[in-house]
Amino acid sequence: MFIKGFTYGFDGKRGDYRTPEAALSMERLAALGGDWAALAFAVRQDTFHSTVIRPDYRWTVTDADVLAAVRKLHAQGLKVCMKPMVNCADGIWRAHIRFPEPEWGDTDYWKEWFSSYTAFLCHYAELAEETGCEMFCVGCEMLGTEPKVAHWRETIAQVRKVYSGPLVYNTNHGKEWGVKWWDAVDYIGTSAYYGVAKVPGDSLENMVEAWNRQKADLAALSKAHGGKQIIFMEIGCRSARGCAMMPYDFTHKEFPYDEEEQARFYESCFRAMWEEKWFAGFFWWDWYTRLPQRQPEMGFSIVGKQAEQVVKQWYARARQDSEP
Repeated sequence: MFIKGFTYGFDGKRGDYRTPEAALSMERLAALGGDWAALAFAVRQDTFHSTVIRPDYRWTVTDADVLAAVRKLHAQGLKVCMKPMVNCADGIWRAHIRFPEPEWGDTDYWKEWFSSYTAFLCHYAELAEETGCEMFCVGCEMLGTEPKVAHWRETIAQVRKVYSGPLVYNTNHGKEWGVKWWDAVDYIGTSAYYGVAKVPGDSLENMVEAWNRQKADLAALSKAHGGKQIIFMEIGCRSARGCAMMPYDFTHKEFPYDEEEQARFYESCFRAMWEEKWFAGFFWWDWYTRLPQRQPEMGFSIVGKQAEQVVKQWYARARQDSEP
């Protein structure tokens, strides 16, 4: 499989997927010429140490929203990877979800959390099955939970009871070797926010060289798991000077606008990864629920920027192994 994709909808709130503005955004997404969308949305737990995951009905997208988005994306000719995510309402990154170990007290907090998380996943896995979603993502950047191998295997087994399509898990860049249960899912996923620039405004050639160094480790990971393909479940870079050094950054507001650096980040990744047979493609981060209204927009969006044309040009191509 090879995915020409983008992530859609993570900024959406209750009702947002069912607006005319959302429809226009999905139509422009399809016009990139890709063939996949990752429908990403979050449900929250109160704190990083809460054991219950539950919707906030003031904000959480509803099942009706999710169904409407899947239908619209499918109508645009896109396959859909449903990607329900957990966020912490206290602002702590989901990677830091942690609990005391069972031997420290009478309560097995990990067992309680995984029970809630499994129910959360199975709810959306059922929706993915009913709507014909072509892939389901069982987690995103859950680094603190990844060592709980037995819990993860049981959770994935429960998801497979209600969803018949392929499963992927999305770890974080640099942490891929730490997941000891890749055999339980069909694809290895990572948030590929690798810094490929050494200085602000670095050259395309230097970025490609950095990608070539990085992909050697990923190729070894695929080989270690029997050739299992790797998907960049998230990858992107803001249109701000210096962000190719730290593509995950969304906090530095003082950086100057630089869509050229963003475009070089995209181009360098395409050049390095396109023909790798162990590589299953991209879900770039991210395509907003509504098209950006203010220019210049210095976030991850590529709408109206040079990177949008880079994506269109690459998504119009075929890989050598897919040519007739």
